[in-house]
Amino acid sequence: MACSQRPRERMLLPRTAKMLTTKQPRAGKVGPATENVDPEKEESCHAKRSSSSPQGGPKKRSAFGDITNARKNQVVAGKKEAVKAAPPKAQKAHNALGVAKNNEISLKKPTKKTPPTAPAEPRVSPVPEKPVSVQESPEERVPAVEDIDKEQLGDPYANAEYAKEIFEYMREREEKFLLPDYMEKQTDISGDMRAILVDWMVEVQENFELNHETLYLAVKLVDHYLVEVVSAREKLQLIGSTAILIASKFEERCPPCVDDFLYICDDAYKREELIAMEMSILSTLKFDINIPIPYRFLRRFAKCARASMETLTLARFLCEMTLQEYDYARESPSKLAASCLLLALTMKNLGGWTPTLEYYSGYSAQELHPLVKRLNFLLTYQPCDKLNAVRSKYSHRVFFEVAKVTPMDMLKLEETLTSS
Repeated sequence: MACSQRPRERMLLPRTAKMLTTKQPRAGKVGPATENVDPEKEESCHAKRSSSSPQGGPKKRSAFGDITNARKNQVVAGKKEAVKAAPPKAQKAHNALGVAKNNEISLKKPTKKTPPTAPAEPRVSPVPEKPVSVQESPEERVPAVEDIDKEQLGDPYANAEYAKEIFEYMREREEKFLLPDYMEKQTDISGDMRAILVDWMVEVQENFELNHETLYLAVKLVDHYLVEVVSAREKLQLIGSTAILIASKFEERCPPCVDDFLYICDDAYKREELIAMEMSILSTLKFDINIPIPYRFLRRFAKCARASMETLTLARFLCEMTLQEYDYARESPSKLAASCLLLALTMKNLGGWTPTLEYYSGYSAQELHPLVKRLNFLLTYQPCDKLNAVRSKYSHRVFFEVAKVTPMDMLKLEETLTSS
């Protein structure tokens, strides 16, 4: 099968250097990551590793949807507050007149001495809503649901004013793109062949240094195309490479060209075949390729939990492990993302599902428990000797070596989920 060939060795040929020059250089270095880092801010400088790339180590890149800078927002907000705090001359004059008027009134009032033994007259104040003796608890002072978009209202790139509506719209579109069991009608393709293809697509994403959104969308395009078209195994790699090409045009600022994809397929297909497959995929899907993917929901939910970059990377590793598994292809993207985050929080002992997470995700903790157990079972018992592109990728220090984290014991996970 064409897709069983590994492209790592072919990417080291001299032609690779010429091929990768089409990518714009990404300046900067990867600094050491800390635990208490804003995932939205840190992701913009999070490097992608290409172990076989001729360019060497990790490269810094800016994802399209992650142009956020909390520190810059704080500086801008501080400047705005400073401007508001400086009153104009007219306001100063008005304040001076007000003070003089108050002093004049106080001088006109008769001064009346009170005996030393007489108690001071209590000041009349409006009746408080709650008894004075009752102190507010921390739960009453802090709202149960936090407004996670409030901090980024001044950032034009964050679209904080419309973020909630955007994700509600994506939740509605999930119903349109739920996958049926299409393997029943595929006579020449099996779930194992799909797993081999996805494993190869992960390596292509690494070697081309593509965004993770591109990988997830490409896998979705393959699945939805195979729902409508019965394909032969000889065309499976062509479908996968063409899906990455389409997803790159949708997600990347500088997508690879057609010749690059012909090269990574070891010239098994001609240019005309790849262009014809691109037309076939787009026409079959009616050019509606804005498919909801779990990666976007995962970033949103991690922001609700204020998770560190390491915790978010662990959840991404769990989510990316499911790409190769056909059984998870029919899961709702938002539910899959929420379950991956809940398992990551549980593995790192960072608490359970908060009211804020339940509000923004739309899922209660009890709804996620069955899928969380399945994910932990997958992490525990998936073989590491084959199709290990995802494990190898997340075993690198750039990704905090989260693939080396020991899975939770199933009984301990059951007890933790039940008690939370």
